[in-house]
Amino acid sequence: MNKKTKATVAAVLLTAAVGYLAYAAVQSGRTYYISVDKFLAETSAQASRVRLHGKAAAEGLAVDAAAMRATFTLQGETKALPVSYRGPVPDLFKSGCDVVVEGQLDGAGTFQANVLLTKCASKYMPQKTQKPAQSPEPTS
Repeated sequence: MNKKTKATVAAVLLTAAVGYLAYAAVQSGRTYYISVDKFLAETSAQASRVRLHGKAAAEGLAVDAAAMRATFTLQGETKALPVSYRGPVPDLFKSGCDVVVEGQLDGAGTFQANVLLTKCASKYMPQKTQKPAQSPEPTS
């Protein structure tokens, strides 16, 4: 083999390796994003790592920020799911807040989450100001 052929083969192998690594990274980083109701209805989704969204219910809400854990019930439209989370608890996390959790369902029926995101953006939205009432023009 001459130098040009060796360089071409090396370039093709390098391109294939980089392509495979990129494909593998995308596949491993992909998570399913569904509602609590749909998750509980689909048994196929319960076996894999998923991302769920719902509201943190007031009942059963326990936060231990020092130990970096929280347990709560994730409320969907009609169904609820107990969640156990380990990690830093966001400051905006409270009952009634929209949340996104990422993890997997364990054998006991509790969702073991290692990612907890709050969706309480209304605190940061600009407040609407009301225009002062204008008095009618005097008629003569």
